[in-house]
Amino acid sequence: MSIEVLNESGVPVDEQAIARLSRHVLDGMRVHPLAELSILLVDEAAMTELHEKWMDEPGPTDVLSFPMDELRPGHMSGGADEDGETDPGLLGDVVLCPSVAERQARAAGHSTEDELELLCAHGILHLLGYDHAEPEEHKEMFGLQAELLGSWREKRGG
Repeated sequence: MSIEVLNESGVPVDEQAIARLSRHVLDGMRVHPLAELSILLVDEAAMTELHEKWMDEPGPTDVLSFPMDELRPGHMSGGADEDGETDPGLLGDVVLCPSVAERQARAAGHSTEDELELLCAHGILHLLGYDHAEPEEHKEMFGLQAELLGSWREKRGG
């Protein structure tokens, strides 16, 4: 699995931890091991530009997802082979803004690392076609997100 993490935010972030979490999420969703994912960490100015251009909303946001190929998790109907895995391909890009994540983490009473993990998992689920616009979608996506983060934190011992 190719996971590229590029930090252009100017904020120190454990890029290897982000890559390990991403791999955990993709493995948990049974995405083909040859799939490619890019995680980009940007500053607020860059995130504001992306948010306004692609979502037509003002100011910076915490996470944006830009899907490429139409890959779906292996446990969902369609898109999986007899082994339950999806075809290899380019998932897309997840863009994170650490400074926004830091503010949100303070407000939520947890670490910036925990917030970035949550946002990264959230962004990957969006790449896999999950959404939270409708109550049932919200329940499914946030349930999966909690399950994946819980197993990740259990795995790393925290």
